[in-house]
Amino acid sequence: MFNRTLITSALPYANGFIHLGHLAGAYLPADMYARFQRLSGRDVLYVCGSDEHGVAITIAAEKKGVTPQEIINMYHFSNKEAFDKFNMTFDIYSRTSEALHHETAREFFADFLEKGFLIEREEEQFYDSKLNMFLPDRYVEGVCPNCSYDHARGDQCDSCGKYYNQLELLSPRSTVSGEVPVVKKTTHWYMRFDMFQEFLSNYIESHSADWKDNVLQQTRSWLNQGMSERAITRDLTWGVKIDGIGNIEPEKVVGKVLYVWFDAVLGYISATKIWAAAQNQAAGKEIQDWKTWWQTKDTEYIAFIGKDNIVFHTLIFPALLHGRGDNYILPENVPANEFLNLEGQKFSKSRNWSIDVIDFMKEFPQADKIDALRYSLAMGLPENKDSDFTWKDFQSRNNNELSAIFGNFINRTLQFIIKNFESKVPLLSENLKSIPTKWKHLLSLLSEDQFIDKSEFPEFNENDWLLIESIHGYLNKIISNYEKFRFRDAVTETMNIARAANKYFNDEQPWKTIKSNPEQAAKTLFVCSQLAYSLSILFAPVVPNACKKIQGFFSQEASVGEVNTNPGAINYFDQALNMILPQGLQINTPEILFAQIEDAIIEAQIAKLGFRETEQPIKETEPLICIDDFKKIKLRTAKIISAENIKKSKKLIKLQVDLGDGDKRQILAGIAEHYTPDQLIGKTIVVVANLEPAKLMGLESQGMLLAANTADGKLSIISFEDEIGVGAEVR
Repeated sequence: MFNRTLITSALPYANGFIHLGHLAGAYLPADMYARFQRLSGRDVLYVCGSDEHGVAITIAAEKKGVTPQEIINMYHFSNKEAFDKFNMTFDIYSRTSEALHHETAREFFADFLEKGFLIEREEEQFYDSKLNMFLPDRYVEGVCPNCSYDHARGDQCDSCGKYYNQLELLSPRSTVSGEVPVVKKTTHWYMRFDMFQEFLSNYIESHSADWKDNVLQQTRSWLNQGMSERAITRDLTWGVKIDGIGNIEPEKVVGKVLYVWFDAVLGYISATKIWAAAQNQAAGKEIQDWKTWWQTKDTEYIAFIGKDNIVFHTLIFPALLHGRGDNYILPENVPANEFLNLEGQKFSKSRNWSIDVIDFMKEFPQADKIDALRYSLAMGLPENKDSDFTWKDFQSRNNNELSAIFGNFINRTLQFIIKNFESKVPLLSENLKSIPTKWKHLLSLLSEDQFIDKSEFPEFNENDWLLIESIHGYLNKIISNYEKFRFRDAVTETMNIARAANKYFNDEQPWKTIKSNPEQAAKTLFVCSQLAYSLSILFAPVVPNACKKIQGFFSQEASVGEVNTNPGAINYFDQALNMILPQGLQINTPEILFAQIEDAIIEAQIAKLGFRETEQPIKETEPLICIDDFKKIKLRTAKIISAENIKKSKKLIKLQVDLGDGDKRQILAGIAEHYTPDQLIGKTIVVVANLEPAKLMGLESQGMLLAANTADGKLSIISFEDEIGVGAEVR
């Protein structure tokens, strides 16, 4: 059993701005997980920072005519600001240019040198005689020896993808001076990863049952090829220097630094050291030990990355930790994501096909739009395969889900209470005052899967039973999905609770019972107010701004999983469905949580991606119909009174619908892949009432419901949340 959770996200490279693809890959999932863990009462440390060494930094500096330090300062602070505005809850956002990081990386190098894990090797490399410097791979261009592409890089061809030694490059030239380089001998140190082959194989197979398939496949592919020696140093002036280590001859280390792949992953450890030192300084005494997080077996380490970093965190970093010894723990899981595309194409800064986070924040600084971005990305995370972000989907998620479902329930509940109950959580009548206690007892019985005698709970009607049974099931799925790193499913199940809450409000019809049965109306709104607070806990990992506001409406202390906000280690998730708001609690004036996003705003953003009128695909003109054709179609509102899956059919659900005036019909709808039956019961939908009956799977269908295709290919039925009766004509 683990007592604490260490979380890391891949260190973003400080030579560019982070974009939405980066958020979906390694940062939003990690932040959601960190918030969930904190809200579950667990001790969490979430570490990240800037990766600030390597040749790409020096190239960027040379192009801009500035120093590498100026480059990393610009991107480090800009990216940190973007992360802050996106509500990332890092305990520390450090950087690898820190002196303590250099010290840590040098210690690892010295230890490996002493243990014989490093091998010294003299080799030939291109040298720029004009600038008196060895040329790293990215400082050399030439003709690819495989496909003859004439702008091939020193180690890989961008045209055919072939890897090679830089000396194999034809017609080489220095990208710095333009001169033809000469070949000179230099010394480098190589890490003997072949010595860790058996250890790594055993480590990976020990996680064969709990790691994602994409992670296992890529890792096993590398292992099957055999772990080989890998250069750990390079000729460069920018980075962690290795002079003065061990008995290395001083002349051999002139102009040598640690290869960035080696020192970057160690940034997690150095950042933890810096964090612990700062905590201790603030407290005035030592209360935090970084070793608690890295060298004790009761710490669970989860490494969040994109798929381009998988082997560095499943093989390279574990080998370094194991080689160092000192009881260093290894990643317990590496839930790597695939890539996020943008409007069907890969992110590309050069083609202006990108959305930098800092630019999004300038366009949409409002708290609800930042939440909407988090939600939209969460619902489309590339967890198992590449996915796509589109502006239309962003708009749809905001308008049709956050606003129309979640925000709608919060708003209608609070506005009804303000109007009818003097802005206070309703008081329960004498015969209903036991509801909070019995509600909690019911939840425990459901959790233990015990038999429930409904006669012992006369306070609850049929709608109450449907509500508590459904939301209890959803909560279990939410928790399970978070723990299994299925974040899309966790958020989907959370929204299902909001849907169930709306259904309960509709079925209870408090706008009627407030006049005919005030006691019943008070109970309904008491339950709904508790659900509103529950949703503010359950949605906190994904839309923290809105959830903090909801908790403020109820004058509750903010509990949205931020750093150092749960000192009592309360398991808010485990208690999320309990009724904790006292009767008579004053409700503060609410505000709209999610404003609608208009089409014009989205169209303007799409236009910024570089679309030109001539590039737009020509759409075929839809055949037009006259008004008389349309009048032939009779659309009516209908209420779904029952729903069940059809055996042997993956797509069909059998619905019984009420069109009013005794007109009840059976409709077969192909929506089983998008809805479960219990999500449908009670919904008011639109049906084609004069459609000729048809037989499907041997059953008769007496109409058709209306649904729309969402941007991600899902079906969303057309339904109404407001007080529209059945049988109403839709025109």
